[in-house]
Amino acid sequence: MTATSNIEIRRAADRGVAEHGWLSSRHTFSFAHYYDPAQVGFSDLLVINDDRVASGTGFGTHPHRDMEIFSYVLEGALEHKDSMGTGSVIRPGDVQLMSAGTGVAHSEYNHSQTEGVHFLQIWLLPDAKGVKPEYQQTNFSAEEKRGRLRPIITPQGEAGSLRVHQDVRVYAGLFDGAETTTLELAKGRYAYVHVARGSVEVNGLRLDEGDGLKLRGVEKLTFSAGDDAEVLAFNLRPHETPDFH
Repeated sequence: MTATSNIEIRRAADRGVAEHGWLSSRHTFSFAHYYDPAQVGFSDLLVINDDRVASGTGFGTHPHRDMEIFSYVLEGALEHKDSMGTGSVIRPGDVQLMSAGTGVAHSEYNHSQTEGVHFLQIWLLPDAKGVKPEYQQTNFSAEEKRGRLRPIITPQGEAGSLRVHQDVRVYAGLFDGAETTTLELAKGRYAYVHVARGSVEVNGLRLDEGDGLKLRGVEKLTFSAGDDAEVLAFNLRPHETPDFH
């Protein structure tokens, strides 16, 4: 990882690797058998897994509790089923958010028997334990994200975003060529940027697919010089790592 004052770049090549045949995964933060004491999450952001799942395979039914889990599909289609009775297929542009709360069991499979699926699974620590489990899913069109940061997850579900049990705001954006935008942050806030595809400059730093950026106390993020870039930006509380108490 390279650092510049209050900014740290997390390069894609430094992430944890899991290869299971049916699953190829890259872990931005410590997860499962990958552990790095310097990468145990950031603020309330606990997991960013970049997953590619082979056709006709997936994650069998397994439980979660007291976690806000969202999936962001980049290619293909992801089939979701859970113990709340929810069944859905998540495609590019869709954002799915599951508040596990008191407990949920779910499965995630590649919906296709012929094509792979590529998606991000992201975990956020909630601000309260034991909430009622909930499932949300919304599509955000490319037009809504083109050349700007569209809020997709917020504490109050503002502007048609999904509602999360935490003081975090998540934005998605698409940037190419001369397209540019700026995200203003309140004084003292932290932020994280993840490049899902392509490449982009953030505050003049070049980030490529899979790269991440930790920012502490930086009040303005400027996105520019994109090359077919798709990014997620997180506006986070100012503390270093997730607090499970």
